[in-house]
Amino acid sequence: MTRILIIEDQLDIRKLLRLTLEFDVAEIHEAETGDAGWAMATEMRPDIVLLDVMLPGKLNGLEVCRLIKAEPLLQHTKVVMISARALSQDKDAGLAQGADVYMAKPFSAVELIDVIYRLQEPGGTAGP
Repeated sequence: MTRILIIEDQLDIRKLLRLTLEFDVAEIHEAETGDAGWAMATEMRPDIVLLDVMLPGKLNGLEVCRLIKAEPLLQHTKVVMISARALSQDKDAGLAQGADVYMAKPFSAVELIDVIYRLQEPGGTAGP
């Protein structure tokens, strides 16, 4: 079973992500802040993290991504950054921190599901 952690401060977006992901058998967890998300990631070792960039707390999404990618116990974890910040330099900053995919809000449910499926494939990437 795929373990997915959603780190997003906006309740409506967390609900949308959860509803979108109910297409498949997955264990879904949620966190509202970067700090809580990082703590949950180290505890549950998710397969995929859906991560907002702008988060309340000490850790923003870029910092959480960097920490996940630097942690040996999370080396298998794929990170999908989801942000309202859609400029090329925002995307570059997310990818520079180790994000596997950077998606701009608003995104389509079909696009997200496609990304999740591709990341679950052996050696999965969500590139073009």
